[in-house]
Amino acid sequence: MAGRFAPRPTRTTVRGGHVAVGGGVPRQAAGPARVREWVPDGPLDLGLVLGPLRRGPGDPTFRAMPDGSVWRAALTPAGPGTLRVSAAGGRVRGEAWGPGAQWLLQGLPELLGAADDPSAFVPRHRLLAMTRHRRPGLRLTRTGLVLESLIPSILEQKVTTDEAYRAWRLLVRAYGEPAPGPAPGRMCVMPAPRTWALIPSWEWHRAGVDDKRASTILRAVRVAARLEEAVRMEPAAARARLELVPGVGPWTSAETVQRSHGAADEVTTGDLHLPGIVGWALAGDRDADDSVMLKLLEPYAGQRHRAARLILLSGRVPARRVPKMPRWDIGQL
Repeated sequence: MAGRFAPRPTRTTVRGGHVAVGGGVPRQAAGPARVREWVPDGPLDLGLVLGPLRRGPGDPTFRAMPDGSVWRAALTPAGPGTLRVSAAGGRVRGEAWGPGAQWLLQGLPELLGAADDPSAFVPRHRLLAMTRHRRPGLRLTRTGLVLESLIPSILEQKVTTDEAYRAWRLLVRAYGEPAPGPAPGRMCVMPAPRTWALIPSWEWHRAGVDDKRASTILRAVRVAARLEEAVRMEPAAARARLELVPGVGPWTSAETVQRSHGAADEVTTGDLHLPGIVGWALAGDRDADDSVMLKLLEPYAGQRHRAARLILLSGRVPARRVPKMPRWDIGQL
């Protein structure tokens, strides 16, 4: 239907009918930052904790700096906000700007794993014991935001990571708004649900996103408020709510709640590589499927996601036997 009528001139359209909701918004002036300091109760590695929130090296919402600090731009319930996190002398300092600054600072401890309990993990394989010893600063982040993890996870369905990262980067830069405060480079806050819903079909195509994934995102943003409510649920219940959205399956829901809830037991199933990696690391079985992986992780019930993270951090992965998955850019068709 959208193709039958010329676009009506509104504040969200520019010449040619392109919906540039965020692209024309100037960066907000850098006002005084809100500041919070926090002392973790154990070792903390910012890169390990916040790394899962980064969607590729060019992610507009995430920036790791040479001095060890991490910048994050997020769309919070209070509005867009920018957070800078640094650690020194056993203390963490958070600085935030924008309407969402206070919300980001309130959630700083949970973002850095305060709600996580690493001591609950009991290694039953030498590999995991050694990896945990080498990586004592691993904590599971809890963002408290569902949609910001759900949308990029949908983009990652059944494509290479490079394709998914490119799509996320292009869409956020085109339709998000500049991160508040003195954020480095071209950092942006991801688009609001209504903005995602207004992206024209040809722009999804140019970003390399097929109709199936685009339609899943559009269905999700229509019920964004209900999905964000899932952050107050237990991870299993939250996954069940997410999977009510057609196109969101177990793989996508697990990838989401691992970040939004800090879910220590929600292991990813349906992944192309993870079963083989876990099978190889724990049993020398590079052909393991989901059922074999889950059986191998049974001793870690309640901590299966942490076990999988440690396996990935161990670097013990089977040698590649087949060529990389071919990359198809539908935007060139």
